[in-house]
Amino acid sequence: MQPLSRLAAATALLLGTVTAQAHHGWSWAEGEQMTLQGQIARISMAPPHPVLTVQAADGGRWQVDLGNPSQTERSGFTGNTAQVGDAITVRGNRSKDAQALHMKAVRITVGGKNYDMYPERIQD
Repeated sequence: MQPLSRLAAATALLLGTVTAQAHHGWSWAEGEQMTLQGQIARISMAPPHPVLTVQAADGGRWQVDLGNPSQTERSGFTGNTAQVGDAITVRGNRSKDAQALHMKAVRITVGGKNYDMYPERIQD
């Protein structure tokens, strides 16, 4: 492999790793947790992690990232647990970008049942 090709490959690998860590870690989210209440507008259980879209009472549409697929399944939440239109309460960490309606859930509550994605991170 030519030196320039090696450099390009190494740079691509590094950028991909940094992007994945930023998206899947917690560094993009506030340390303090918040509670969001609303209705489920969309459910996606597709990798890399399940995502809910929640319509809040104030009209905002939030992207709510759940745990990775195995964490979400261990919590008891599956693609059949809830439906679009169901009331939901989400406890989690919102994006540091105040303009982004985006958060990472540590617990969701649907139909009075808690689904803990990250039980060790829950701040009550």
